[in-house]
Amino acid sequence: MSSSVVFVEKWPVLGRHGKAAEWLQVWSDLGRAARTIDAYGRGLSEFLIVCEREGVDPLTAGRADVAVFVRELTERPHRRGANVASIDSGAGLSNATIQQRLVPVRLFFGFLVEEGLRESNPVGRGRFVPGRHHGGTRRGLVPRFTKLPWIPDEQQWRDVLAVAADEPIRNRVMLALAYDAALRRAELCSLRTDDVDPGRRMLRVRAEVTKNRRERTVPYSAPTGVLLTGYLARRATISRARGPLFLSESRRNHGEPLTLWTWSKVVRRIALAAGVERFSTHTTRHLCLTDLARMGWELHAIATFAGHRNTDTTLQYIHLSDRDLADKLAKGMDHIHAWRVAMLTGAEATGTAK
Repeated sequence: MSSSVVFVEKWPVLGRHGKAAEWLQVWSDLGRAARTIDAYGRGLSEFLIVCEREGVDPLTAGRADVAVFVRELTERPHRRGANVASIDSGAGLSNATIQQRLVPVRLFFGFLVEEGLRESNPVGRGRFVPGRHHGGTRRGLVPRFTKLPWIPDEQQWRDVLAVAADEPIRNRVMLALAYDAALRRAELCSLRTDDVDPGRRMLRVRAEVTKNRRERTVPYSAPTGVLLTGYLARRATISRARGPLFLSESRRNHGEPLTLWTWSKVVRRIALAAGVERFSTHTTRHLCLTDLARMGWELHAIATFAGHRNTDTTLQYIHLSDRDLADKLAKGMDHIHAWRVAMLTGAEATGTAK
């Protein structure tokens, strides 16, 4: 079955708009990850549905029509309830989700411009503009909010570890590797037996499973190495075949590769049991990178370790660590305090105090 047929089956609205299906097929042929294609297909199909409802031809839609789509996203109830929605935006989808939905719409209009079917793209994106107010950034269609990643405090982390201590060895080693090597969920669940070098305590994170398609090699700690050795012995009782490192032990999927969703459920269960509901599969990565910043690692070293293409992303963890701010504040306040005290005592000494 061709991928275009699969697209139409999954998102029937694409079948009613040939250029939309053609655009998504191009991205699929270019080798974009399945999850990226899924996000593109979902976002564009939602826009096309709004266009059909409003009686708008997507090929000629303007900025006002895109604005209607944005309004629909901001007013849409969150699937997890009003309380979750209010954390980010007060109503509807979060700012990050709205940005994600707009990406395929912008790319689709860019495709139409390249094909000569439009003259301009109604979905603007923020970009640097030299000379504008002495150099600055022109805002995109929807302002982008940048928030620092959430990390647990020491007590919350201890609570999570206390619950995790009773987990099977597979779950414990996965949690340890996720923290030690700052692994994303997909990177962790995609590890294979030949990605592990126990002798040097190193992991190879293959390019095809990373977010930006850049391979990297990262270390893990000696305690994690002990856990991993124990897990490998356990894994040998399930399967001696080389391949995916982490295997399911359930009756239904015994010996099958552990899925992303199963790992998410494991972490969610641990988080709820520990009373730290904000803890997720990505929290260990945030915490590791913040700890590296706290230890004084340089920006580019942290970026290389994390596999960040842009150091702007890495800077979030530098800021979150408060590595330099506290020292600078203390030194600055000491100086100011000493100056104020000197002024006060000097005033009293000369008898000019009032």
